Amino acid sequence: MSDDPPGRPERTISLAHGAGGKAMHDLVEAVFLRRFDNPHLRPLDDQAKLGLADLTARGDRLAITTDSFVVDPLFFPGGDIGRLAVCGTVNDLAVGGACPLYLTCGFIIEEGLAIGTLERIATSMRAAASEAGIALVAGDTKVVERGSADKLFINTTGIGVIPAGIAVAAGNAQPGDRVVVSGPLGDHGIAILAARGKLAFETELVSDCRPLGELVARMLEACSAIRAMRDITRGGLGTVLSEIAHASGCAIEIDEAALPLRPEVRSAAELLGLDVLYLASEGTLAAIVPGEAAERILSAMQRHPHGRDAAIIGKVAAAGRIGVTMRTAFGGRRSVDPLIGEQLPRIC
Repeated sequence: MSDDPPGRPERTISLAHGAGGKAMHDLVEAVFLRRFDNPHLRPLDDQAKLGLADLTARGDRLAITTDSFVVDPLFFPGGDIGRLAVCGTVNDLAVGGACPLYLTCGFIIEEGLAIGTLERIATSMRAAASEAGIALVAGDTKVVERGSADKLFINTTGIGVIPAGIAVAAGNAQPGDRVVVSGPLGDHGIAILAARGKLAFETELVSDCRPLGELVARMLEACSAIRAMRDITRGGLGTVLSEIAHASGCAIEIDEAALPLRPEVRSAAELLGLDVLYLASEGTLAAIVPGEAAERILSAMQRHPHGRDAAIIGKVAAAGRIGVTMRTAFGGRRSVDPLIGEQLPRIC
């Protein structure tokens, strides 16, 4: 909520807030430092200073990722651009086997954005960061003229540490491995469409936007030899599995009947002519796991709130054309290729 007293005109972002002077300093302190205060951020230096001893005590490799978020609309059922930025960055670290630790954020703000809106998004980011156990340690704010952006864009960089002995990579899939997904597919993509008023019916579906670091940690406790993991964002499950298949030089087979889908997602996809294999999820991952450990990993996932609906949906075949095929509900086989173009633009 905005800090403006009732009855006072709502304050908005001006070009002065990006000019590097007092207005920007006041905005940073009032909106960001107030919510993200920690010893690394508090000095407001041009860089955060992170102790190497703490990092090396947690693992033997750093994981670093960067991402940008341009979702439209800024607020949607189950989340907003701020929560999405934190969760998306955390998940990119987690699916590499890393423990997410630190986050930086750059805000590109359009002149005229209500400061109350920025405060609401920052508050949401703080809650998501706390949930994920990650600290915002550095940031940047830029303001552009009206019409030069669409309200607000956020760029993030995440830093994590990979424990010794963990080697998760897209090229590791082997024959006999199983394909596991952590939950229902496509919730985020359909929730965004609903928020844009693009559906011909009402739905209470919300985005699955959530951090997956703790779930991945549970999976790795169950089996440290997990081969590959990806969060299912743009491009959907079909693209993620295609990338793994080609990186590993293997054939992946999945079963349409095993795919976890909410009825609302299935209905919306059929109505709009969308392929559920390419719908985005923002809190769901796909993993390639050793066949002998698949049930153990699945059980560990299902005991966590974010993996309650996890399912084994396929396997890595001993032979076959490199790529992904799906056994359809009618008993046929379908080739699953990477998504070409954008099925739904600006979903993250």
